[in-house]
Amino acid sequence: MPEQLITLEHVTRTFMVKGQTIKAVNDINLTIPAGDVLCLVGESGCGKTTTGKMIAGLLPTSSGRILYRGKDIATLSGRERKDYRLGVQMVHQDPYASLNPTQTIYDMLAAPLQHHRFTRGEAETRRRVRDLLEIVDLTPPDDFLEKYPHQLSGGQRQRVSVARALTVQPKFIVADEAVSMVDVSIRISLLNMFTRLKQEMGVGVLLITHDLALAKYFAWEGRIGVMYLGRLMEIGPAREVVEHAQHPYTQVLLSAIPEADPEATRTKKHIELRSTDMPSLLHLPSGCTFHPRCPVFAGEVCERIVPPLEKANWGSDVACHLVHAHES
Repeated sequence: MPEQLITLEHVTRTFMVKGQTIKAVNDINLTIPAGDVLCLVGESGCGKTTTGKMIAGLLPTSSGRILYRGKDIATLSGRERKDYRLGVQMVHQDPYASLNPTQTIYDMLAAPLQHHRFTRGEAETRRRVRDLLEIVDLTPPDDFLEKYPHQLSGGQRQRVSVARALTVQPKFIVADEAVSMVDVSIRISLLNMFTRLKQEMGVGVLLITHDLALAKYFAWEGRIGVMYLGRLMEIGPAREVVEHAQHPYTQVLLSAIPEADPEATRTKKHIELRSTDMPSLLHLPSGCTFHPRCPVFAGEVCERIVPPLEKANWGSDVACHLVHAHES
C-alpha cells in the first residue's frame, strides 16, 4: 500500500476582507498517497489555489492540520522541516513572474543544487543541470544554459520552472494552473512531461486547474476533486468522476465540455443552472452552498443542512443530499 504522503484534516483558511472574515477553504479533508496524481478543478475563487499553497507551506492553515508523512507540517523542525521543504515543491502559473529575469537558466538551476549540496564542484553541477534540462525536454541542453528567461517561449519557461522544482529531488509537485498560459499543443506536451515524471521518478502531482477537460486528460489514471466555494463537492477516481459524475455541479461542468466530434458537441445535452450568478464568499448561502444554482434543488434540506462528503456509488466521495437519499 502506498505511503500517505499528504493528509489534510479539517483544513480551513480564512481571510479578512472589508472587515469581514471569509472562508476561502472550508473544512477540507483529503489524503494523497505517494506518487499519486490528483487534479483539483473548479471555478475561480473556489479555493483550489489556496489549498495548493497551504500544502506547499506558502500559507498557514487557519484551523485543521496538514500532515506530511504523518507529521503536522506546522510543528516540524530541524531535519524533518528540511525534508518537507525539499519534498514538496510548487510550479506557479506565471513563468514570467516566477523566474528571475537577471539570471541565466544555468544559474537558476545551479543555485539550489549547490546550496543544498546535491552536487559538488562546477563540473558535476553542470552535468546535473544538463540532465535536468533533458528531463523536461529542453534539448540540446547546451542551447539553453546561458539564455535568460526573456529569450525563451512561454512553454520553455514553464519547463525551466519544472526543472528548478526537480533540482531538490521532490516527492510531490503542486502545479498551480501550470499550463494555462501556453498554447493548447504545448499544454499536452507539458502534461505528458508531468506524467513521465510520475512514471519514471515517482513524483506525485497535484494539478490545479479550472479546465475539467484538461483534468480528464491528465488524471485519467489518478483522481479528480471538484471544489466549489471552498468545499470539496466530489472526489474520486478520474474515470468514475467523468463517466459517472454524481454531484450536480460536476455534471454541469462535464456538460459544458466540447466533444472531439462537432456533431456530438451540437447534440450534447447542456445542463442549465438555476442561476448563473456565483455567490459571494462574503455572503455564502446556508446549507449546501450550491443550492441557489443547483438544477435539482430539493428545497429545505438543501437550504438548511450542509451535506457531508461521504462515500457514494462508483467509488467517489460526494457532498449531496440527493445522491445519498437515492442510495438509501
